[in-house]
Amino acid sequence: MAVTYWTGENLTLRAIQPEDIVIFDSLDDEILRNMDSLHFPRSANSMREWVEEQLEKDEFRFIAVDRDNNIVGMIETFDCDRKNGTFDYYLAVFEPYRGKGYAKEMILMVLRFFFLELAYQKVNTTVYSFNNPSMRLHEKLGFMKEGQLRNIIFTKGAYYDGICFGMTREEFERNHG
Repeated sequence: MAVTYWTGENLTLRAIQPEDIVIFDSLDDEILRNMDSLHFPRSANSMREWVEEQLEKDEFRFIAVDRDNNIVGMIETFDCDRKNGTFDYYLAVFEPYRGKGYAKEMILMVLRFFFLELAYQKVNTTVYSFNNPSMRLHEKLGFMKEGQLRNIIFTKGAYYDGICFGMTREEFERNHG
């Protein structure tokens, strides 16, 4: 098997396709809350337009599929700033696939490409304070807690903080070779 950036040990990252509208249309509130995307219901036309917009951006949305071709989650890069070499991402792993190492693999695949091929020097991500598993994962991966934004998301009837994590290319290379 050929080694690529987009094929890992347990999953493959692929581009979003127009038929993936069914994925986004079926996301539960917990996933949408973590993506800060809990909105009023959207029409099929509106969802189709949104999916098509995702195909045209410089930032990239990846769909993660396992060896059995099950869609296990997604990861999106955004706020990509080539001048300063910084970018952000968020990810979601769907409920039946959590706790299997997919989030870690998705993150490392994207970081490896952005750091080693696109010459970015810093990644940032914000994890909401109600998402303890994600905070633990980022700390395990060697991300540094860089700050806390108070009361930046309102969901489930309360305000929650955003925990800001970051990692430089040097830290990535030191931790993940």
